[in-house]
Amino acid sequence: MAELNVLLIIGSSILISLAAGKFINKFRFPMVVGYVIIGVILGKSFLNLLKPEIVERTHLLNDLALGIIAFMIGGELNLVRLREVGKAIFLITLFESLGAFFLVSLSSYLLTKKISLSLILGSIASATAPAATVAVINQYKARGPLTDTILGIVGSDDAIALIIYSFASSLAFHLITHNSLSFFATFLNPLKKILLSILIGGALGLSLSYILNRIKSKEEGFAITMGIFLLGEGLALEFDLSELLLIMSLAFVASNLAFRKFNPVMNTLNIVGFPLISAFFCLAGTRLDINLLPKIGILGFVYLIARLVGKFFGAQFGANLASAPKVIKKYVGLCLWPQIGVAVALAILVERDFGKLGIVGHNLANIAINILLFTTIFTEIIGPLATKFALTKAKEIKRK
Repeated sequence: MAELNVLLIIGSSILISLAAGKFINKFRFPMVVGYVIIGVILGKSFLNLLKPEIVERTHLLNDLALGIIAFMIGGELNLVRLREVGKAIFLITLFESLGAFFLVSLSSYLLTKKISLSLILGSIASATAPAATVAVINQYKARGPLTDTILGIVGSDDAIALIIYSFASSLAFHLITHNSLSFFATFLNPLKKILLSILIGGALGLSLSYILNRIKSKEEGFAITMGIFLLGEGLALEFDLSELLLIMSLAFVASNLAFRKFNPVMNTLNIVGFPLISAFFCLAGTRLDINLLPKIGILGFVYLIARLVGKFFGAQFGANLASAPKVIKKYVGLCLWPQIGVAVALAILVERDFGKLGIVGHNLANIAINILLFTTIFTEIIGPLATKFALTKAKEIKRK
């Protein structure tokens, strides 16, 4: 099995994950849950068909999938739509993300006394997965102010999570490598990395929008987009910038300056990227190590509870600060619990960035990915049920 070539591994992962996704979708779970579960089954915890050394050889798929996920996030951040949802969405999104980050970081530190691990877990916890929440809204055809608010939050939440992760990972990196923790190292250095990523991504997006507005061929537009997209990913990896922020900024600028030409490109990339992302989540699932569960059991439980509480009360605080309607203040926090998606992408990023830093970095990455995959099982069950409950109480689900 170790002699299998990379294309055979990726092709098999795509077909198997899609079959698993369609199967679990029959039980009203998002397909992405099926991708991860089949990966867990095929990985080292059960059948051990996809061994770590095999999965390690698919790092190019990880880079592409991470880039596509970031591209989709940036492409959905339309300025017109963001202006429509207004101040309330921004404040709720900001505080529910920070609420989860601070509460998970604090509770993890109190339990482990490890600052680096706590910062990484907190930053991963800040992300919210839109797939499960949007699936519930679509399934029950929910309409109303709470529904509109939820859609605005899940559309912009991941952008804030990426910024939080950039700061947290930079600080954790310096702590692990024992570099001097000057003001520059702890704040200005990650800020420089974030700003450079956004500026370079924005410049590439500006170039892309200029070209897209001047060509007529859809095929040529897609080809140029892919070229600039891969160029952006390569620059981020070459100069140690934030790949996710750079690509998100690229897509954000291009989407807002060339929307009519950019939209067909997004649709095409959705189709092309869909199988790659399904394989990405499947291979991510192979990293779950059940032998670690006794070791991370209490920490995993603390992470889960702290994240749920942080999201709920953070959203409530933001809603109160924005003087949002009562129904939003009361129920919006219940609709932000699913985490699979960008959180998995961040966990894979942790493995890539910290796994090479010796035993401490390897252990940190291992614990982060395992806690995330383990708690995902619960958030993907609790999350949709809580969302349905909130929408029902808000009277935004139409009864048949």
